[in-house]
Amino acid sequence: MSLDPSELYRLEPDLPELGSPVLVQALDGFVDAGSARRLAREHLLSTSGSRVIATFDVDALLDYRARRPLMTFDIDHWADYAEPVLALHLLHDDEGTAFLLLAGPEPDFQWERFVAAVGQLVERLGVSLTVGLNAIPMAVPHTRPLGIISHASRSELVAADERWVGTVQVPSSAGHLLEYRLGQAGHDAAGFSVAVPHYLSEATYPAAALALLSSVEGITGLSFATGPLEDSALEVRTQVDAQVEGAEEVTAVVRALEVQYDAYLAGAQRSLLAEMGGSLPTADELGDELERYLAQQSEDGA
Repeated sequence: MSLDPSELYRLEPDLPELGSPVLVQALDGFVDAGSARRLAREHLLSTSGSRVIATFDVDALLDYRARRPLMTFDIDHWADYAEPVLALHLLHDDEGTAFLLLAGPEPDFQWERFVAAVGQLVERLGVSLTVGLNAIPMAVPHTRPLGIISHASRSELVAADERWVGTVQVPSSAGHLLEYRLGQAGHDAAGFSVAVPHYLSEATYPAAALALLSSVEGITGLSFATGPLEDSALEVRTQVDAQVEGAEEVTAVVRALEVQYDAYLAGAQRSLLAEMGGSLPTADELGDELERYLAQQSEDGA
């Protein structure tokens, strides 16, 4: 039996005039290397005057036993419960332009019904473009610009962006399904995945959040004040550089990753490997070695 998607959410009454807002989708639950999506979402919520305008029925969507919410026990009683909230927020960018942010845990159940519900909100609120945020680990050096994998329901939306991958099958997410279904329904939808150095994927990496927000600005025309994120990114970069420069073997690994990165961009990876007699380790091997070293340094410094 098909369930009515409109019963899955509650839309606040008396909404202001929104024009044709952009909707940014930043759900938790899928891969989030460097916590880039979380950092970008939290930055927007803390700097853009958030107001919740729609809430979803999380009891119908979440598997509590798989992702148990935290509770606080204080001496002899339960003092707090971190209630999961899946909501649509109304925010304004640095120039006062209204936009929407879908935030909260990715649904465990009823993906199609959830996507249909968001589709109803897209139509009711006149959303002009939906943009999803993701961050994935890749064997790339932190000393090079962060790559962005872009995709959209219409290729024209991301025609100017560099292509990093060809055809590949990957595990899906509710956000990816949303982009796909919106495109099928004739709505514009896009997504950006920032490639985070995988030896830093378990750390907090603000530079990746900045890259995501910059991509959103580029496709939507929105403007975000990102000063705090820029300061954090500089601080983290300084710390990582210090760790790398403190060990000759790690410096060599990073340089080798740089060689492969630059060769890939130049389209000369095959000839380069041939010239070196195939002696250059793969990017995965180099990244794994550096990741192990940095993890050991963290343990030794604990």
